[in-house]
Amino acid sequence: MRLLIVGTLKGQLTTATKIAMDNGATVTHAEDAEQAMSVLRGGKGADLLLVDVGLDIRDLVTRIEAEHIHVPIVACGITTDARAAVAAIHAGAKEYIPLPPDPELIAAVLAAVANDSRDLIYRDDSMAKVIKLAQQIAGSDASVMITGESGTGKEVLARYVHTRSSRAKKPFISINCAAIPEHLLESELFGHEKGSFTGAVARRIGKFEEASGGTLLLDEVSEMDVRLQSKLLRAIQERVIDRVGGTKPVPVDIRIIATSNRNLADAVKEGTFREDLLFRLNVVNLKIPPLRERPQDILELAQHFAKKYSDANGVSLRPLSAEARNVLTASRWPGNVRELENTIHRSVLMATGDEIGPDAILSPDGDRLDLSKTAPAVAHATMAAEQVTRALVGRTVADVERDLILETLKHCLGNRTHAANILGISIRTLRNKLNEYADDGTPIPPPGAGELRGAA
Repeated sequence: MRLLIVGTLKGQLTTATKIAMDNGATVTHAEDAEQAMSVLRGGKGADLLLVDVGLDIRDLVTRIEAEHIHVPIVACGITTDARAAVAAIHAGAKEYIPLPPDPELIAAVLAAVANDSRDLIYRDDSMAKVIKLAQQIAGSDASVMITGESGTGKEVLARYVHTRSSRAKKPFISINCAAIPEHLLESELFGHEKGSFTGAVARRIGKFEEASGGTLLLDEVSEMDVRLQSKLLRAIQERVIDRVGGTKPVPVDIRIIATSNRNLADAVKEGTFREDLLFRLNVVNLKIPPLRERPQDILELAQHFAKKYSDANGVSLRPLSAEARNVLTASRWPGNVRELENTIHRSVLMATGDEIGPDAILSPDGDRLDLSKTAPAVAHATMAAEQVTRALVGRTVADVERDLILETLKHCLGNRTHAANILGISIRTLRNKLNEYADDGTPIPPPGAGELRGAA
């Protein structure tokens, strides 16, 4: 990871630097906030700022936010003054570390920021096939598209590919295309020149240049505006980018990995994603199956998370009881690995006795997972089925089926995957049905919206 240390603290940060480097971090120094901003704008980047508590942390946070730079700050000082620590946290620091630095504490902070705990845990054959393909192509420079539902571990797999590539010692830079406003995403990707727009107070190097020599992860690339997709296509094809407000192209040397939880072939048909860009990104496709389709991974991951959160919370590791294991494997896990991790974290905190029992396997609202309340979408679908049943007389099976499908889709806010799961049919069958209805002129709820349109 890349650590930027800001300040001097009478030489104590030199010790912190050595500890960080011993733990694999690349360290850059800046004497003050102005130098720190120059480093952040200049392309070296940082995954973490370790800042002297004596500096104006609030001012540094304000500057970083004003230029839409996303990096956590940890304050440090040669005093154990609680007021200094609290003031630093209130100013925007994520944590406070007293100096002289404790090696284990520094290592723990670096590990937390680097998210080293996001191990690739799997046992199911379906996931093993994906990993085998990832290992095969990791050493190449081919663009990779990783697809799968939200929470399946797409970014974890992307990091896995990077660490097994020839670029492993170079930066791994990630940008979430769905989390950044459209008018800022171009600057985030390609950088900008001073004065190119309001707020551009200095030249800023974008993610493409920051990832030079390494890997750039375009997370949720399907959410990128079509206009910007054309610029991305040029960057991939020609290996050059244009900074916003720039006058000459800048060469880049990166490998692209992209992720999406959408069906991009459908997005191409809908005109929201460029087909030529899909071809460029999708040289190799790694499709992660949802957790419900890799049952052997559920207990393997559950045991991993139980140990992780037992250690993190300082409690004894309890095994999962047979009943708890049955509850876990029976769930469909719509939130996938992310949902499972949160559930096991709760269970570690709630469990009593020598085992983690079913009473500790809770949903977010506090109910037992196997006894939790029916989800709103399921309740709506059930109500729709009852309404249709009352009006069966004089109608064909096809008419009843159409009404049930459309009503379910409506209450799932157009989400095809959720509707298919509730209806018990494949997503392909659902799409074929919707295309038939659209061809007959029936309005179809679009994905993620309440208004109706004439095509699936």
